Amino acid sequence: MKIAALAAAMCSLPEVYAQNPSAVPGVKKIKDVMIYQDSAFYSSFPSVIRKADGELLVAFRRAPNRRIFGEKGNNHVDHNSYLVSVRSTDGENWTKKPDLIYAHAFGGSQDPCMLQLRDGTVLCTSYGWQQVRPDGVPNLKQPYFDAGGYIFLGGYLVRSSDGGKSWQGPYYPLHIKPERHFNAYGEKAPAYNRGALYEAKNGTILWIVAAHDSIKKTSNYLITSKDKGLTWEYTGEVARDPKISFNEASVIETPKGDIVGFLRTAGFEDNAVIARSTDGGKTFKWQSMGFKGHPMNALQLPDGRVLITYGYRHKPYGIRARILNAECTNFATAPEITLREDGGNTDIGYTWPVQLDGNRVLIVYYFNKENGLRHIAGTIVEIK
Repeated sequence: MKIAALAAAMCSLPEVYAQNPSAVPGVKKIKDVMIYQDSAFYSSFPSVIRKADGELLVAFRRAPNRRIFGEKGNNHVDHNSYLVSVRSTDGENWTKKPDLIYAHAFGGSQDPCMLQLRDGTVLCTSYGWQQVRPDGVPNLKQPYFDAGGYIFLGGYLVRSSDGGKSWQGPYYPLHIKPERHFNAYGEKAPAYNRGALYEAKNGTILWIVAAHDSIKKTSNYLITSKDKGLTWEYTGEVARDPKISFNEASVIETPKGDIVGFLRTAGFEDNAVIARSTDGGKTFKWQSMGFKGHPMNALQLPDGRVLITYGYRHKPYGIRARILNAECTNFATAPEITLREDGGNTDIGYTWPVQLDGNRVLIVYYFNKENGLRHIAGTIVEIK
């Protein structure tokens, strides 16, 4: 899905204003930046943190560009995908050679999602797939999840106590009862999901995970950790529906103490969903946010407002955002900000925002132009 000739065209762009800036006072797009690209690799699904010393760390999933082997294209599962990172001190200039975060011993890894705790510990969640040869498939314990010949392994996480220089693990979260699948080892699949975790005010780590609770769909559930991600407990259901799938999700805690999840859907016309708990995560109520997002991520700004960013996988393909109030109650009226609309097709997005300084935010994502090389890019915006 990538073409190497794209690199030069994706250099930093001149300063431009967000679409309809008058509708969103105080929001200005500064520039788009290239974070990582290499014609030999399909790079996707990033996350980002800013360490106490100001250094930025972007993690992403990297896999071989299958076109260099004469294959027709790439997809989102690969037995040789692994987790890597690059660094920057300013959000614009990035290290060229990625550092390895983790390469799974038995399969390809997906979607590294980082959370930096208040004590500096960095968690990075992921999940994996294993290619099983035809003679082994009849021996797999059923039911299992097969994606084009790759068998789902379930979730895991790794931890770093030195700012991402070294990583320990993997550590495996619990299996939750709604998950029907066994993994390629014949074990009940550990919990997993793509999306931002959150450290609550009391130190509990919140993670909205997905589970295949039927043959064709997934639902969302909350698990929590009180020991910095070493062990996990099941808390309860976040969103489930007979026809709608809920999957990739990010979560925050509001100043009032509500736990708010931002959920991607399928079978719901791609509508973004918000789920809210007012009882510490025991019960949630969900509703449509009235717009499309694939998937969403949330950043609490210095003044308490919440920046929601998301890929837009409808023409014109691109990256969009909204700014909500601190309790995230104005999602139906918050104006949409178009950050990019030059995407090559639907294979873009998976945004992750981070505060650069008092006013500037970097939003990272994976991107392509004209169905060319998938790469890691970013957009810097100023929010006053």
